[in-house]
Amino acid sequence: MERLLEVMRRLRAPDGCPWDKEQTHLSLRPYMLEEAAEAVDAMSKGDPDELAEELGDVLLQVAFHSVIAEQEGTFSYSQVEGHIVDKLIRRHPHVFGGVKADTPEEVSANWRVIKAGEGKGRASVCDEVPRSLGALARAAEIQKKLEAPLASPGDVISALEKGDLAEALWQMVALCRREKVNPEILLREKCDRNCSKP
Repeated sequence: MERLLEVMRRLRAPDGCPWDKEQTHLSLRPYMLEEAAEAVDAMSKGDPDELAEELGDVLLQVAFHSVIAEQEGTFSYSQVEGHIVDKLIRRHPHVFGGVKADTPEEVSANWRVIKAGEGKGRASVCDEVPRSLGALARAAEIQKKLEAPLASPGDVISALEKGDLAEALWQMVALCRREKVNPEILLREKCDRNCSKP
């Protein structure tokens, strides 16, 4: 990582790249979203070389923001790394501590309790789910956090009959949760299949 940080420092130096020097956390938002999406696409394709390349692009975003913050004096890469290492250790007491969790469900239950105890000071459950997440993925996460009821096909049809397309989509997400299917990935895969037709 140090080599990547050094390259970014050079690019943002006074005699570095004019484009890189003018970037800010805010101006880089679209690139963060795009690079994360491209990494997810590479995961779906199952091509290890492409995935390695796309993860490098995501890592570039981490380095870019870290160097910007370093230059502003707000935080450093070591703080970024420290936060995630501390969080992983804190949220895995079944590995790094004396808590017992033998199943993925027990781990998830512990994770939720620990995360809730961290008290991020968010005003509502909806504030816990990133607004930049795709709408289907965000709806699924909000429903999970709210423990919203699962839906049946009839719930979707009922909303459609009332002409409430937003409610129908919400119910479709709840139906996907009932079927243990990620609605965001399901629709993305459907788009890919339709795009690959001659």
